[in-house]
Amino acid sequence: MSTRYQRPGVFTKSVFNRIVAFLVRRGVNVWGSRVLSVRGRKSGEMRSTPVNLLVVDGTHYLVAPRGHTQWVRNLRAAGEGELRLGRRVQPFTATELADDEKPDLLRAYLKRWKFEVGMFFDGVDDKSPEADLRRIAPDHPAFKVVLS
Repeated sequence: MSTRYQRPGVFTKSVFNRIVAFLVRRGVNVWGSRVLSVRGRKSGEMRSTPVNLLVVDGTHYLVAPRGHTQWVRNLRAAGEGELRLGRRVQPFTATELADDEKPDLLRAYLKRWKFEVGMFFDGVDDKSPEADLRRIAPDHPAFKVVLS
């Protein structure tokens, strides 16, 4: 199993994520963004971060462009969380996808958000061959989300 994790820089943590989270908490849909809240696997406290909620054929997914992040580790442990857009909070359960299930999902994710996260995918984009998507799949955890 891959353990790849690309830490966010100071600008992303201190400026970009805070601006996106601020807007999303006020109900502004920033290109599909939500604020993910999931219980910390060690602290037990709720932890929050902005994420991109991908919808493919009516099914919701979360993809971790930076790899095996803290939110990924927490979601694996908890198996559930909440997605917020404005005042609307949607509890959900999550199931992690196997690497073989990810190529089409990664392609859809990159098609929608390449401008924002493409630099985390080692030159692979939505037009890359399936072999390239399979190669990077272990580095990018993905979860099927079932909203309650």
